Order: sequence, then structure tokens, then C-alpha cells
Amino acid sequence: MYLKVSIVLAAMVVTFALSSWKLKSAEISMVIAAVVGALVAGLGIPVRILVEGLFTNLDIAILFACASIFVNIYSFTGAMNVVTRKLVQNVGSKWLLLIFMAVFMLIPGALTGAGSVSVFVVGGLVATVVRYMGLSEKKTVAFVFIFAILSAAAPPINLWTMLMTAQANMPYVGFSKLLLLPILIVGAFTIVYLGYGTKRESKEKILSELPEGVANMGWFRILCPLAVLVGLILLSLYTPFSIPVFGLPLMFVLATFCAAACNPRKATLKEYYNVVTRTMEQVFPLIATVISVGALVNVMAATGVRGLLGITFVTLPTILIYCTVLIFCPFAQGCLSYGSAIIFGTPLIFMFNAAGMNTTVVCAALSLIFPIGDCLPPSRIVGRVSIETVGYKGSYMSFLKQIFLPVLLLGALALVMLITPNRFTFLR
Repeated sequence: MYLKVSIVLAAMVVTFALSSWKLKSAEISMVIAAVVGALVAGLGIPVRILVEGLFTNLDIAILFACASIFVNIYSFTGAMNVVTRKLVQNVGSKWLLLIFMAVFMLIPGALTGAGSVSVFVVGGLVATVVRYMGLSEKKTVAFVFIFAILSAAAPPINLWTMLMTAQANMPYVGFSKLLLLPILIVGAFTIVYLGYGTKRESKEKILSELPEGVANMGWFRILCPLAVLVGLILLSLYTPFSIPVFGLPLMFVLATFCAAACNPRKATLKEYYNVVTRTMEQVFPLIATVISVGALVNVMAATGVRGLLGITFVTLPTILIYCTVLIFCPFAQGCLSYGSAIIFGTPLIFMFNAAGMNTTVVCAALSLIFPIGDCLPPSRIVGRVSIETVGYKGSYMSFLKQIFLPVLLLGALALVMLITPNRFTFLR
């Protein structure tokens, strides 16, 4: 039995590697690997298993799309540009501006669950300001990347956590403080590490490079869409039996309509339609990843490969798991994207639960480790997008060296949480 499943696993790995090399698409490669794995296992072409897998993460994909549309419509209204210009005009401290730029990077990813969305929406704007804080091109791309992956791990939407809790039948609650504390620590370290020794340019020079602000964009128009979104989320958390069940996708849709209503410019329906279509083009690879991961994982479960991987990893001596988790999980993220959370994360949750450890803390710790792999091949999703947005011309290895210390700190904090999860239950 083990031999047969090992052969299926080997066939899927080889197929995935060759497909990724030839097609340059991790999403299509995952589906092809799933089909080949099913054929080698003697299942033929299991249409039902593939279709069921494609729909497994459909709710997450819809949430991802709705959240991304909200972020892009909100940015289209000019709110981000106005806030940035006002910050540059009124904040004289380099450190305060770097903190505000970090917060700007965190918001889109935290609302969508994808660091690449942060790079798409505000990456260019943030990079412009950060450069004028004296950061070199290498430090600028590192700043954008680190806060992009931190934004993906930040609450309220952490896709790795959502996938793991769904597979482990856990409620998606109690993660906010557990995720925020390490993110704040790593974010503060990154700002000091990258900003130390730099000198800010003049206010006039920075403003000349920023997009012009939109007339009549006051604070009410800027804050109202965010207030609607936050208000709906808080109502659903604290008065769940007094209001209808909206669901996060509908909340983002309502906030999107609010953002459009608060737009001081008279934009046409065609302009909004163009924003939506551009958004879908941006996020389509990530939605395809979430969907194709479901098909791959379903076939891996049907052929026994998922069980083989999970059992092999969780039956290692505990000390070896602790020593290798910072290697296997990020590289699994680089290969399988969000599928890594299901294939490696879920078995670990069951293992730590059997050992009497707090699974909420374990899940949060793992969801801080997986984003590190977004700079690793073959996908390199956030790393590649960050470099393209900033226009960094140096080698990819030099970029990896620049982000090494912040990433190492993130991994170390997550590992401490993983080793001693019961000590962090006060953050639930």
C-alpha cells in the first residue's frame, strides 16, 4: 500500500515540476498533477472528485474577489491618494511616515487575505514615499514585501487559518490578538531595521511625485466606507442573534457601494466596470490558486497521498518537527500556495491537539510561517509582484538577503508560539 501511494506521489511531484517548468503556471500544474495522480492510482479521470475539489474553496474565492473589488473601488475614489498627501504635508517625522506607510500596506491585505493585493493597490504609492524617506531600492522592495506578507497574515482575513480551521472543523474565532502581536513586533523591527541611518527628502519633492488629491474628498468620504465595513463586522461578532447573517462577501459588497456613493467624482458605470474587470485580472491567478488547490487536495485525499504526507510528517520525532517546520512549510507554500496549509498544517493541528496543546495558538503560529514561502520558488507570488511594482533591478538573491532578518524574526516568533502554545492562550 505504501509503495503504491509513494509511486502516485512521485508521479504527481514529477508532473507538477515539469508542468511548472513548461507552463509557468502553478495553478494549471496542480490540476494536471491531480489528473496524473488519479490515473496512476487507477481512478481514471475522476470528474466528480475534481469538480468537488474545485468547489471546496469556492466560498473563500468569492470572499477574496469581493474584498479585492472593495479595496480597488475605494482606491479608485482617490481616498488613498488624499490621505497620503495629507500625511506627507502634516507629518514631519520620518519614523511616523514609515509607520503610516506600513499601516497602508497592511490594510488591503488584511481585508482580502492576499499580500499581492496590498502590493497592487498601494505598493507603488508606498514605494514612492518610502524612497523619499532615504531608503535604497533594495530596502524599498524589502519594505513592500515584508508588510505585504504581514498583511496577508493579519486579521480579519487570514486564508491559511481559514483553510486549516475549515479542514479541522474549528471555529474561525480567537485569532486576532494571536496574529496581531507578532505582526506588530516584526513590523516595528522592519521599520527600524530598514529606516535606520536614512535621511528624508524635502516635503515639496515628495509631494511633486505623488498623485494629485481629489477635490472635495473630506474625512467623512474617506472614513465612511471603512466605518460601514468595520461596523458590519463588529455587529456580526457581538450581536449575532439580533441581525441577519450577512457573511463577509456581502459585507464587502455593501462597503463597496458605500465607497462608490462617497466618491466626489461623477464616475460612470463604465468606469466602475473597468475597475472591477482590472481587479479580476489582478486577482484571477490567486483565485485560480485557491480553486485548483481544492482539486489537487481532493485527489491527494482519494489516492492516499495526502494521508501519506501528513502521517510521514507528524510521525517524525517532535524535535525534528520543530527543527524542520521553518523549512518544509515555507517551501510547501512556494510550491502549493494555500494548499500547503491543508496538506501540512491540518495534520499538525491534529497532532498538537492530541498532545493537549491549544490548537488555536498552533493554527495562528502556522499561519505566520506559511507566508514566508511567498518569496520562494516556484511561485514567488508576492516576491515577484513586489520586485515588479518597485522596479528593482538587482538580483533576486540580493532581495532575499535584505529580507532575511525580518523573515527570520517572524519565523522565530511563530516557532516559539508553536513550541509553547499554551502560554499564549491569554491572547485568545
